[in-house]
Amino acid sequence: MDRKKKLPIGIEFFKDFKRDDYYYVDKTGFIQELVNTRGSVNLFTRPRRFGKSLNMDMLKCFFEIGTDPALFEGLEISREKEICKQHMGKYPVISVSLKDVEGIEFETAYDMLGSIISEEAGRFDFLLKSDKLGQYEKNSLVRLLEGDFGKPSYLHNSLRLLTKLLCKHYGIPVIVLIDEYDVPLDKAHQDGFYVEMVRLIRAMFSQVFKTNPNLYFAVITGCLRIAKESIFTGLNNFKVRTISDIRFADYFGFTENEVEELLSYYGLEEKFELMKEWYDGYRFGGQDIYCPWDVLNQCDKFLELDDAPMEAHWENSSSNAIVHDILASATETTKSQIETLISGEPIEKLLIPELTYTDLDSEDLEERQTYLWSVLFAAGYLTDADKPANGAHKLVIPNREVRGIYEKRIRSWFKIKVTGDTSRWKRFCEALKAGEYKEVEQLFNEFMAMSISIRDTCVRKEMKENFFHGMLLGLLRAEGSWSVTSNAESGIGYTDIRLEIPVLKVGCVIEVKYAEAGKYDQACREAMAQIEKNGYAEALKQDGMQTIHKYAIACFKKSCKVTYKLGTGHF
Repeated sequence: MDRKKKLPIGIEFFKDFKRDDYYYVDKTGFIQELVNTRGSVNLFTRPRRFGKSLNMDMLKCFFEIGTDPALFEGLEISREKEICKQHMGKYPVISVSLKDVEGIEFETAYDMLGSIISEEAGRFDFLLKSDKLGQYEKNSLVRLLEGDFGKPSYLHNSLRLLTKLLCKHYGIPVIVLIDEYDVPLDKAHQDGFYVEMVRLIRAMFSQVFKTNPNLYFAVITGCLRIAKESIFTGLNNFKVRTISDIRFADYFGFTENEVEELLSYYGLEEKFELMKEWYDGYRFGGQDIYCPWDVLNQCDKFLELDDAPMEAHWENSSSNAIVHDILASATETTKSQIETLISGEPIEKLLIPELTYTDLDSEDLEERQTYLWSVLFAAGYLTDADKPANGAHKLVIPNREVRGIYEKRIRSWFKIKVTGDTSRWKRFCEALKAGEYKEVEQLFNEFMAMSISIRDTCVRKEMKENFFHGMLLGLLRAEGSWSVTSNAESGIGYTDIRLEIPVLKVGCVIEVKYAEAGKYDQACREAMAQIEKNGYAEALKQDGMQTIHKYAIACFKKSCKVTYKLGTGHF
C-alpha cells in the first residue's frame, strides 16, 4: 500500500507542506489574482479556521527575497511563468500576526504587541551591518530589537521604520502582511480597553500604510471588516474583499471539488455526503465552500476509525459567545427569526458591512440586533442562501455543525430561564418523579411557550426530535441529585432519557417523539410502543429501581402531549 501524505491539521507554515510531506490543497492561484487585481492595501475578511494564516505565509514564501522556488514546483502558480519571473523572491517582506495580542489590561496587550514587532524585527538584524544605513538608523533598529517601546511613538512608527530600513538596504519597496488584525480589538472590547487599542492600531496602520513611499503593497486579514473611519482613516486605494465578493471566493476554505479529491486520495469517498451535510453550506461570492478545519479533522477521525462519529471541530475552536449574545437580547421578533433559521428556512436582513465593536454595545435594542446579525454573518454563523438582492441578504444556517451551535445555546438559555423560576421548575421535578403526567404535560407546555421552537419544515424528523430531547435533558440534569443519562443502552435498544433517583428507588424512562403535523396521539403511541417493545425499563430494574415511570412525550412547535404507564421493578 502506498504511503499517504500526512493531513495538515493546524499547519500554518507553507514550507512545512513540502518539507514534511503534508497533503496540500493548492491555493497558489491566490498569488496570481492578487498580483493582477491588488490595491495598495488589501483587506480580506473570512471566518476563523478558513485558511487565512496559511495563505498569508504562502504570500510571504512567494514574494520574499531568498525564497526557495522549489516550494512552488508543480503548483498552479508555477504555470504563470511571467508572474514568477517578475515577482517570486523579489521583495523584502514584513509579516506579523496579531492573534496573540491580548491582556487583562491595556499595558499587557501593548507589551505583547511590542514583543511581536520586536521578534519580526529580529529577522532583519543583518541590517545592522548594512553599508546603506546610517548609524542613527541602525540605532533605531537596535531599539526595535531590544523591544524599547517606552514612548508610544516608537511602537506607532515601528512598522513604518522597518519598511524604510528594508527599502533603503535593498532599493526595493516592501510588502507588509498583517494577519488577524481585528483580534486585539475583539479582546480589548471584552476586557474593557477598546478605545485605547483602537488608538494604538490606528496609529500604527496610519504610519505604515498612509503615504509611505517605502511600501509596495499590503495584505491584511481578519474576521470582521472594522469601519474605515475607526482604523483605516485616510487610506487611498484601499480594497476590501469580504465573503460576499466574487473575486478570491475560492481561495479561503475548500471547494466541493477539492473535498472530493481529498476524500478520494485517502479512500474516503463514501464519506462525502456526511461531510457535505456537516461542513458545507458556506457561500463565498457565489461559491459553495466547506470549512477546511472541519474536513481535515474529520478525515483524520475516519482514518483512525472508519465509523467514527461526526464531530463539531469548528465549534470547539471558539467560545461562540456571539450566539449567546443575540439570544440574551432577543426580542420576540428575533426569536421568531431564529426559529425560522433552525428550521432550515432563510430570513432576510439588511446587514451593516462595516462595524466597530462599540456598535455591539448600542443601547438601542433594534440597532444592536442589526449589528449582531451582521457579525453572525461575517463570522460564519450565517451565510447567504442566494445572491443578495436590493441590499438585503437572504440568510441561512450553513450546515449541521453550526445549527448545533444555535441549538446548544438555545437549550442553555432555556435551562437558565426555566430553572430561574424555582418554584415552577421544582413542581415539574416533583410531578415527574411522582408519575403525575398531566402536571408534567402542563408545566412542560408552559416552559416551551417561553422558548424558541422548531417549525414543521425541511429539517429531518430525527433532528427535530433531538432538539426537544436536548431541551428536556437540560432541565432534568439541573436537578443535581438525579442520575440522568441520554441515549443510554437499555434492553435491546437505546432510550432517549433514563433517569434514576437512587434514594427513592424511583426510575423514569422517557421517549421523545416529534409529532409531525401536530399528530400528538400517534407520536405518543409510537413512543410508548418503542419503550415496551425494546424493554427500555430493564436497565432500571437491574439497578434496583422499584417504581418505574414510563413517559412518552410528543412535541410539536411550542406544545407537547405526555402519555404514561407505571412499571414495577419486581421481576
